[in-house]
Formats: sequence, structure tokens, C-alpha cells
Amino acid sequence: MKREEKLQVIENLVERFSTFDCFYVVDAMGLTVEQVNKFRKSCAEQNIVYQVAKNTLIQKALERSEKCAAYAPSFSSILKGFSGILFSRDSGRAPGKMLKAFLEAEKLSLPVLKGASIHGELFIGVEHLDALSNLKSKEEVLGDIMALLKAPILNVVAAIQSGEKRLMGVVETLSKAST
Repeated sequence: MKREEKLQVIENLVERFSTFDCFYVVDAMGLTVEQVNKFRKSCAEQNIVYQVAKNTLIQKALERSEKCAAYAPSFSSILKGFSGILFSRDSGRAPGKMLKAFLEAEKLSLPVLKGASIHGELFIGVEHLDALSNLKSKEEVLGDIMALLKAPILNVVAAIQSGEKRLMGVVETLSKAST
């Protein structure tokens, strides 16, 4: 690979690291061509971008990316052997869920999760796959927060509305008693 091609790959990765809030680094070494094609198809169906690159180019792109530079050193320990990157724009859960489903459907142990970054939080190691595949999306978390905030207000409104009827009854009784 020529120097210009390497620089182009690095710039492409820097742009993706800046654009996407979530990415997973996986090792798919040992998959057959047919299995790789199925994996790529699964990625495309879930709007996940899958890119394979040399570890040194990935490391340089992480270091050059404003979003990722702070935790680039953490990834240096996992960027060994074969590395592919799953980029997700929609949610941090999508790549984990797709990866787990692919492994179960194909009855495989590959690709292996090396690490992930979800909105700036790092997860290093395959043991995080279950937790990552069950993450709630930002919209789901906001919905849960809204429901929690809304519940006390609804209780107050219900109490006021039920009390309004009682209050009206008391006012009517008092007005009849005074006449």
C-alpha cells in the first residue's frame, strides 16, 4: 500500500470516528469468504458500516480524531492481529445486537469483540458483548426519564381534579346552609 493510499485510509477513518458516536473493533480472522459475506450483509441490513483496516492505520486515525484522541492509547492494546470496525450512527446497541445474533445464527465464535466506544465510553474485551447488546438507545433512555418525570405530575393533577369535585360539593353545601 502506497503512502498516499495509507493517508487516504487514515483520513477516511478519522472522518468516520468524528461522524459516528459508536464503534466496535472486532476480530473476524478465520471466517470463510461465505461467512464474511453473510456478516457484511447483516451489517448492511442494520445500517452498520463495516470497515477492515490495518491496526497501525486505525491507531493513527484514533490519535488524529478529536473525539477519540483521549482514549486512543486504550485501543493500542487491542489492535493486534486482524481488526475490523463496525460503525453505528443509530445506537450503541445495534452493532452488539447484530454481532451477537450473527454468532448465534451461524453457531460461530467469530468475529470476536475486541473493544467498543459508545458515546465516548470504552468497553474493552469480549465479556462486554452481552451488556452492549442490551444497551438502551438514547431515545429509550430519554423516554424512561420523561416517564419518571411525568408520573409525579400526573399524580398531582389527578389529586387536584378529584379534590376539585369535593371542593365544589363543600362550596355548594356551604352556600345552601348560609341561605
